[in-house]
Amino acid sequence: MCRILSLYKPSVERNVFMKTTKIAVVQTSPVLGQKDKNLARALSLMQEEAADVYVLPELAMEGYNFTSREQVNALAELSGRGPAYEALQAFAQSRKAYVAYGFLERAKEGFYNASALLGPAGLISVYRKTHLFDREKLFFLPGDSGFQIYHLPFGVVGMMICFDWYFPEAMRTLALKGAQLVLHPSNLVLPHCPDAMLTRCLENRVFAATANRVGTEEGGEGPLTFIGRSEVVSPRGEILARLGPAQEGVCAAECDLSSALRKDVTSRNDVFKDRRTEFYLT
Repeated sequence: MCRILSLYKPSVERNVFMKTTKIAVVQTSPVLGQKDKNLARALSLMQEEAADVYVLPELAMEGYNFTSREQVNALAELSGRGPAYEALQAFAQSRKAYVAYGFLERAKEGFYNASALLGPAGLISVYRKTHLFDREKLFFLPGDSGFQIYHLPFGVVGMMICFDWYFPEAMRTLALKGAQLVLHPSNLVLPHCPDAMLTRCLENRVFAATANRVGTEEGGEGPLTFIGRSEVVSPRGEILARLGPAQEGVCAAECDLSSALRKDVTSRNDVFKDRRTEFYLT
């Protein structure tokens, strides 16, 4: 359990009446196929921390290291339906909060690795993972939702999932569209992402909340071990809250999201206005 709570303050011209947003990342150790148990554990951790927005891991209820399409089919659910959706939506309603969580989405054309964004009034949107990692390509269709932004009472948010971080265009697209906070459900097995997110936030001047899982999961082509280190990062590349590599828990940071509207590096430099797109390849 992490009791870190950071208050992110812009370095200049801070208004003493600044309204802050409390962002919580929830780090769990799902058991493959045990959706009820995984849901109960996630809710138990969420109950321990009051926040405005909660981020849970990728495929937070189903587990990750699938062995067959039959297993995927048995665990998948439709958007806006099912026990996990109903329980998390009820939690969001009771707390007047917002929740982003990864889930295995069933669609008529196949299956998606998806993330749902819920609020007190219900489902806001679903993002489908754009960049599939390794064996995910055996089971999921590439996401077709694109990188969208959502205007919530406390600011503008976007979503991406795990391996999307590896492609700078993902977070840059959300930032260019106006996102102040990127919600990032993850199941990280490579060691790079927690530190790389400092650069992603710095180069785009946005907040990010990466919720990863822990534990070792059998299945697939062999066991996978997940690296934890769920975190909240500031637009200046500062770690505001971070969990450890092995234990379940929840930690939070209280942030002024309006500071993500500032894109200056110096008094003469702006990370967006200084872009020279005529020289960039796409």
